[in-house]
Amino acid sequence: MRRLILSVFVLSFFSLHAQNTIELSLDSAVNYAVVHNKILNNSRYAINKSSQKIKETISQGLPQISASVDYTSFLGAEASLTLDPTAPPAIIKFNPTSNFTASASQLIFNGNYIVGVQLAKLAKTITEKSYHKDELDVKEQTYQAYYMILAMQRILDKLKENYKNAQTIYENTNNLAKVGIIEHTDAKKLSVMVASVGNAVRSTERQVELGYNLLRFQLGLRSDQEIHLTTLLEGIAKKYDILNNPIETFNIQNNIDYQLVSMQGDIAKKSIDMAKASYLPSLVAVYSYTEKIKKPNFDMSPKHVLRFQLDIPIFAGGLRKSQLSQAKIDVDINENTKDLLTDQLTLQEKQLRFDFNNFLEQYSTQKKNVDISKEVLDQMNLKFQQGTVSILDLTSANNDYLTAETDLTGTILELLNKELALKKLNNNF
Repeated sequence: MRRLILSVFVLSFFSLHAQNTIELSLDSAVNYAVVHNKILNNSRYAINKSSQKIKETISQGLPQISASVDYTSFLGAEASLTLDPTAPPAIIKFNPTSNFTASASQLIFNGNYIVGVQLAKLAKTITEKSYHKDELDVKEQTYQAYYMILAMQRILDKLKENYKNAQTIYENTNNLAKVGIIEHTDAKKLSVMVASVGNAVRSTERQVELGYNLLRFQLGLRSDQEIHLTTLLEGIAKKYDILNNPIETFNIQNNIDYQLVSMQGDIAKKSIDMAKASYLPSLVAVYSYTEKIKKPNFDMSPKHVLRFQLDIPIFAGGLRKSQLSQAKIDVDINENTKDLLTDQLTLQEKQLRFDFNNFLEQYSTQKKNVDISKEVLDQMNLKFQQGTVSILDLTSANNDYLTAETDLTGTILELLNKELALKKLNNNF
């Protein structure tokens, strides 16, 4: 019975531990970031706010209804009225009054209101597009953090494997030195190589943890949340073995920055309409109803009043003309900005594609270099144990192998990041 209880406890502990660790593939990590990233949450709030702004703008053109109740006391004041000079004046007392008033107003025509509603809707569209831009940034940064972890982990695994082999060789060499078969200096030189690899292991471990911290930040997780990545770097990099032209042709119309600048141009054009609308008259209808709760002795004011107010702009000292000219200049500035952005994006795309193709060519060469360096290191290990090569030769071969592995991993990481940048430029992930 005690064994059964202990078994249940142990299973529960490991089950809880497993539940606290989040397992994430590359795609699931990106999807998780889109839902939980705090920057994107703020962007979603901005979209909701822009929706409310549209309602606020539209409401200004809907009927406005208000009501009020007032009470007025004249504190016993009186007024005298003389109609006949020979007769004493008539005394009029000001009795307290109280009124209930309800009024309703309706905007019938206002050019600025019409354009304002259109601008509010366009502003929401831009906010949604800005959210999409933020989403692309978060996806890219999540991919980059994930790739960085995989790359650093691959280097770390190679370093640990190399460190273990170096320790084994050092122990054998040290034993031979103790019995006088080889010089103690060889063992000391080998210990330096082992220590150097050990330092590289610890440094890479810190870089791996940094990558996890960056990934946690993008995912909106706590800093102590355990994460297990299920996608392997080798699996992602396999596509580069047979890749020719993985990136589709660049279409600037798909670029999110270009779309935002184009929308800013639409706002500039609407601003021209807004400036023109300021020349138009504005018409408002107002209806009011007043119920006398406490009436004065003499009252001739009507209960129902309907009023129309037409405001006609005549002269504003050139203000409206200046505003219209500024709006037209903003349109010209936007067109120039769009042309400039087109040149910049085109140049950026060409440079990214050039870099990608360069790293793709290096990838195949460096894979062969890793295989050759590993084969040379294995041979050097064997020859060193046989005493036919020096410790310097073994150290050099070991450094060459580690450099080849690091270079290959760095090239894979660069390929992945350049591919990301090209896809982001084309709004394709």
